[in-house]
Amino acid sequence: MEANQPPWPTRWLMTDERIGERLWEAIDRLPPGAGIVFRHYSLAEGERRQLGRQVAEQARQRELVLAIAGCRHLADELGAAIVHRPDRPGKLPCSMAVHDARQAQAAREEGAVLAFVAPVFATRSHPATSALGPDQAVMLARKIQCPAIALGGMDEERFRALDAGYPGAFHGFAGIDCWLRT
Repeated sequence: MEANQPPWPTRWLMTDERIGERLWEAIDRLPPGAGIVFRHYSLAEGERRQLGRQVAEQARQRELVLAIAGCRHLADELGAAIVHRPDRPGKLPCSMAVHDARQAQAAREEGAVLAFVAPVFATRSHPATSALGPDQAVMLARKIQCPAIALGGMDEERFRALDAGYPGAFHGFAGIDCWLRT
């Protein structure tokens, strides 16, 4: 990580439409210093912007790091720290999704500051997608030149086990359901 970049969070919430009104519950359960990747791709532009403003306000109040998926303009408007899978070049640092070796190479070439390697394990949010499994996920994490975040079926317990088996391969983990369990 470059000296001028902040230390990126080790715990992340990935938002999307499936989370519904439980979004606020998930945000409330994030530990201090965690991050939010605001996705909600299918919302109309105005609705996405309005919900994004509410999420950005929650992130500011809770001192969470905000990443906006896809739209650099919206990321700039909302004061995000990162744009995830950016739609165009810009000043904000970017994070990338890594599902295979080609995307790992793209993350390196794009200068990503974080890479979300997925799905490490089977996940309810993408039931038709085959899991990479720990060995393949770690191989991808080692191909990128930035901190890797494990995504897909992750929670604290699984992350601890993954980190014990492959020390330092992942900077942290992200998820949806793990922040909604009671």
